[in-house]
Amino acid sequence: MSAPLHIHLTPGDEAPLYRQLVRQVVAAIASGHLAPGARLPSLRELAKTLVVAPLTVKKAYDVLEERDLIETRRGQGTFVRLDAGSSSREATERLRPLARRLLVEADLANVDPEALSLLLDRERTRLREERETREEAS
Repeated sequence: MSAPLHIHLTPGDEAPLYRQLVRQVVAAIASGHLAPGARLPSLRELAKTLVVAPLTVKKAYDVLEERDLIETRRGQGTFVRLDAGSSSREATERLRPLARRLLVEADLANVDPEALSLLLDRERTRLREERETREEAS
């Protein structure tokens, strides 16, 4: 039985459909909506549900596998890795000191939280664009 997976893709979004899918699955895993060990829909099932090409879902699943968040078991299906949530929590814990340092630096420079949030959003967009450019070149 597949885990309930609520995905909404926006064709007009700046991010390609497979990236939107990756982001939403990562968010579902990080939030606990997709528990470790949960079975994901097959490529064909999800492609049909989302009305996208199966290759779009395959590309997203490939990215998620590269990030060690999901695993495909031949003849059984695709599942959230048992250690997927813990690696997210570990990554968050590793980032905590950096986040604190950034907040201290921003406070010392009198940068208000909204300006800092806007800066982070802009940098996230730039990183995403750079990553997509690199992927398109390869």
